[in-house]
Amino acid sequence: MIFVETTLKGAYVIHLDRMEDERGFFARSFCQKEFLARGLKVDVAQSNISFNNRKGTLRGMHFQLPPKAEAKLVRCTRGAIYDVIVDLRPDSPSFCQWVAVELTADNFAALYIPEGLAHGFQTLQDNSEVFYLMFEFYAPEYASGVRWDDPVFGIQWPLANPILSERDRSYPLFERPAR
Repeated sequence: MIFVETTLKGAYVIHLDRMEDERGFFARSFCQKEFLARGLKVDVAQSNISFNNRKGTLRGMHFQLPPKAEAKLVRCTRGAIYDVIVDLRPDSPSFCQWVAVELTADNFAALYIPEGLAHGFQTLQDNSEVFYLMFEFYAPEYASGVRWDDPVFGIQWPLANPILSERDRSYPLFERPAR
């Protein structure tokens, strides 16, 4: 696996280190030793799939509050998504900054998202499927989110007029903590 750290500390785009031959390729997509060597979470609590019928579907921006803050590893296994993370860690030098990565079934890339970052994505194709490894159990009482269009972040989404759930549409605007 090839780990490329983003500008948000602890968040990595992970590319496959492919062993190819005439049949195709083989690659490791998760390895505890390689994750531990970078200080990343390794104890998988659950895996999830998000299937999205229509291009332009936007899910996010989601996170869980402490003590149930979650890290996750996200891969697009069908179609394509514009995957976005926002740093919500007040002591981070990249606080309120965001990074976007295109994850597709064809590029096989994954995004590791550490605790303290909000996560969301917009589908770039119909029938896109997203596969998650979650490093904390879902705890609805700690589930939270910030608005996908919050001007504090200024996320530049690729498609106008996204398809949103009522929950994602109703998240409050982010309030910066007093320093």
